[in-house]
Amino acid sequence: MSQGGNTQQAALIAYPKQAAFGRVLPKNKIYEHGGANTRLKDLFVEQVHQIVWQYKLAPETINLPARRGVSEIQIFRIQLKSIELHEDILRCIDNAVQFPILFELNQDLGDQAKTQVVAAYKRPSEADASRWVLSSYFATDWMPSATLRTPMPLALDMAHLYAALLQGLLPMSARAQEAFPDLVARVELAASKRREVEKARVRLAREKQFNRKVEINANLRRLESELEQLSR
Repeated sequence: MSQGGNTQQAALIAYPKQAAFGRVLPKNKIYEHGGANTRLKDLFVEQVHQIVWQYKLAPETINLPARRGVSEIQIFRIQLKSIELHEDILRCIDNAVQFPILFELNQDLGDQAKTQVVAAYKRPSEADASRWVLSSYFATDWMPSATLRTPMPLALDMAHLYAALLQGLLPMSARAQEAFPDLVARVELAASKRREVEKARVRLAREKQFNRKVEINANLRRLESELEQLSR
């Protein structure tokens, strides 16, 4: 997961009371609709204590009009058994529920409860509107669960609200006139470029031959320049 670089608590939202749903989701329903295999079911058992459909943000609960691809936004609270949650669990839940979701993960394994907000940008496929496309997952750092929550952002419709909620998880801000899908694509490309930079640095540190070091260093400088341009 990519860690968000914006103010972390901005992603911890005080959702309106009228949108409260509070329904526990049985894991077997997730397995059934998310296509979970035996390995994934074992991960659910090992890492997930409970999944609660905490809030339902919809035209009838928050009085915002729906837009294509964002008729509702769901907020799921996942109480963890462990200190980690495998990304495949989130992907399985996203595949099982045909609406955009923001997850609040909760740890309560010691002296302090902690919360992390996680989500992927979820949108209908352009090739097949009945299928959903997921970006990488973006996440805040872990925060004390008692952190003061931020009022829900103002928005004109459900699609703009969804973009505003996800923006709090992204490590970059939008450029002038940059559409939200383009911002997400740039964030993902920057993450991929950052991995290339790290690999090039490791290769440079290990390389003994001078000519090869010069070649790798030139490639590293190019990658770092491309990453800087993406991050700007």
